[in-house]
Amino acid sequence: MAETLNNSAQSPQPGEAAGTGNGVSKGTALLVATLASFLMPFMGSSINVALPSLGKEFAMDAVLLSWVATSYLLAAAVFLVPWGRLGDIHGRKKVFTAGIAVYTLGSLLCGLSVSTAMLLSCRVVQGMGSAMMFGTALAIITSVFPPQERGRAMGITVAAVYTGLSLGPFLGGLLTQHLGWRSVFIVNVPLGLVMIGFVLWKLKGEWAEARGERFDFVGALVYGGAIVAIMYGFSLLPAVWGAAVIAAGVLGIVAFVKWEMRVKSPVLDMSLFRRNTVFVLSNLAALINYSATFAVTFLLSLYLQYVKGFTPQYAGLVLVAQPVVQAIFSPLAGRLSDRVEPRIVASIGMTLTTAGLLLFAFVSEETTLAFMIPGLAVLGLGFALFSSPNMNAVMGSVERRFYGVAAGTVSTMRLIGQMLSMGLAMLVFAVVIGRVEITPEVYAQFLSSVRIAFIVFAALCFAGIFASLARGRVR
Repeated sequence: MAETLNNSAQSPQPGEAAGTGNGVSKGTALLVATLASFLMPFMGSSINVALPSLGKEFAMDAVLLSWVATSYLLAAAVFLVPWGRLGDIHGRKKVFTAGIAVYTLGSLLCGLSVSTAMLLSCRVVQGMGSAMMFGTALAIITSVFPPQERGRAMGITVAAVYTGLSLGPFLGGLLTQHLGWRSVFIVNVPLGLVMIGFVLWKLKGEWAEARGERFDFVGALVYGGAIVAIMYGFSLLPAVWGAAVIAAGVLGIVAFVKWEMRVKSPVLDMSLFRRNTVFVLSNLAALINYSATFAVTFLLSLYLQYVKGFTPQYAGLVLVAQPVVQAIFSPLAGRLSDRVEPRIVASIGMTLTTAGLLLFAFVSEETTLAFMIPGLAVLGLGFALFSSPNMNAVMGSVERRFYGVAAGTVSTMRLIGQMLSMGLAMLVFAVVIGRVEITPEVYAQFLSSVRIAFIVFAALCFAGIFASLARGRVR
C-alpha cells in the first residue's frame, strides 16, 4: 500500500513533484488522515442519537441539548484557522498529534461528566482537538501527494467522512441502548490512543513551510470572538437581539480583515483572498453548499418520524441512502478531478444537488419512499461530485506554506455553513409554525416550513453553481 518518497519536505529534489513528503509513506499519511476524517463526523452523528438519554439524566431542556452539538461545532470553527496557521509554523504533524491527544482527553472527560456545565466544557475541548486534527490532516495530504494524485487522496478522506456519518447513528444507537450514552464518548478513547501510537510509529517527517514566522495572537482572538458572535447570534433569530449580536460579529470580521492587512505575519493572509480568485470562489462555493445541505437530514428526519410515523431506526435506514452514495462516489469524483478541471466536476455536483433539493420542495403526506430514496441518492451523488474536487481546487490554488491555513479556511466554511443551514431551518420554523411542539394540529404548517426551507436551500445552491463556475482554471 505504501509508496515511500525520499525527497525533503522543505525543498523537493530536481525532477520531483512539489508537495511530496520527506521520506514518508503516502499510504501511511493517507491512512492517518482517513482515520481522522472518519472519527470526527462519526462522533458528531452518533451523539445525536444519544441526546434524549443524555438529556434525561441531566434534566436538560431543548436549548441546552442543542448546545451539546453547537458547542462542539463552535469550538471547531473558532480554532480551525489559528491551528492551521500554527501547524504551518511549528509543524503539521506535531499539531495533528497533539490534536488527537486533546480530542481523546475531551472524549474521556465527556464520558465522565457529572453535570451539564462539565459536559459542555468538555465538548469545547473535543471541538478544539478536532480543529487541530482537521486543520492539519488535509494539509499533510497536500504536502505528501503530488498534484496529479491529490484529488484521489482527498476523495478517499471525503469518503471516510461520509462513512462516519453513515455508521454514526446506527452504532451510536446500539451503544446507547446497550451500554448507555457515556459509551458513545468513551469508545473514542481507545481509538484515539491507537491513532497516537500509529502516528508516532509510522508517520515520519514533518512539514512546516512557514517555520520561523510569528503567530498573530491578536488576529486569532478577534477572529474567534467574531465567529462566536455570528454563530451565537444566528441561534437567537428572529429576535432583534440575535440580529444585534450578528451585527457585532460582522463588525468583528471587518476589524479582523483590516488588522490582518496591516500585520506582518497574519493568521490568515489576506492576499489569498485579494489575488486568488480560485481560492475565494472555491471557499464561497463550499460555504453555500454546506449552508444548503446540512439541515436536509434534520428536516427529513422530523418529516419521516412525525408525518410518516416511522420509528427513529427506520427513519435512519431511509436517510442513510445519501451518505452511502456520497461515500461510494467521493473517491471516484476525486480521481476524476485529477484528470478533468475540478471546477467542471464540482459545478456538475452543485447542479445535481440543486436538483435534489428542488425535488424535496414537493414533499407531502402522500410522498412515498420510491420518491424519497432516489432523491436522497441524487443529493448524495451531487455532494460527492462537488466536495472532493472543490477541496482539490482550494488546496491546489495556494503555495505550500499556506496549506494549513487553506485547509483550516475551507473547513471553517464547512462549519459555518452547517450552522447557517440549521439557523435557516430554525428561522423558517419560528416564522411559519412558531415556538411550539410539533403535533398533528400543526402538521400542515410543518410541511409548509419544510417546503419553504428546501426552496431556500435550492436557491442558495443554484447561486453556488455560478460561484463554482466563475472560479477559473486550477491547472
